[in-house]
Amino acid sequence: MHELTIPKKYAVSKIQASAPPSPSAKSAQRASSSDSRRIQTRLSGVHGKGVYALQDMAEGETLIEYVGEVINWKEALRRHPHDPTDPNHTFYFHIDEDHVIDAKQGGNSSRWINHSCKPNCEADEEGGRVFIKALRNILAGEELFYDYGLIIDAKYTKKLLAEYPCWCGAKSCRGTLLAPKDKDKKKSEKKAEKNAGKKKSKKV
Repeated sequence: MHELTIPKKYAVSKIQASAPPSPSAKSAQRASSSDSRRIQTRLSGVHGKGVYALQDMAEGETLIEYVGEVINWKEALRRHPHDPTDPNHTFYFHIDEDHVIDAKQGGNSSRWINHSCKPNCEADEEGGRVFIKALRNILAGEELFYDYGLIIDAKYTKKLLAEYPCWCGAKSCRGTLLAPKDKDKKKSEKKAEKNAGKKKSKKV
């Protein structure tokens, strides 16, 4: 079992989570109250269940809050796995080094949003809460995706990568739900810079 198999990009503390909502959080609450008319959970063509837009969404719009029971890691490990037949699938969302959101308890449809290497949404922290926002304009009927960016301290082996496959089908698909290691990021950045340099030299 790998302990850090959840999105870890956004730091949210337990204290912040109980803080009074900010004005933007209040608007998100209003949006959340009408989620049943704006988004819908149904079978996905990518994986299992998915969440779909029922109406056009604007870039930057808050679509839903990722909610659930806030627990510590000791309790999260005790509850793991949510599904013994699929131990790498959880509804955990990393908050900080001590806490995690367990969306299986008190969660909403945000827990069914699938991963994509070319997402149309992102998870964003505001006032100690996690919100799913549109990265671009989204048309009614589109499935919602964000990049899980799962982080595992273990060395990435073929076997490990195979345990976390990605089926998003994007041209830029990295083939796994796992976030690139820092070394991999630097390599890809250098490769992109090198390719950009080649293109420039060709134009001259």
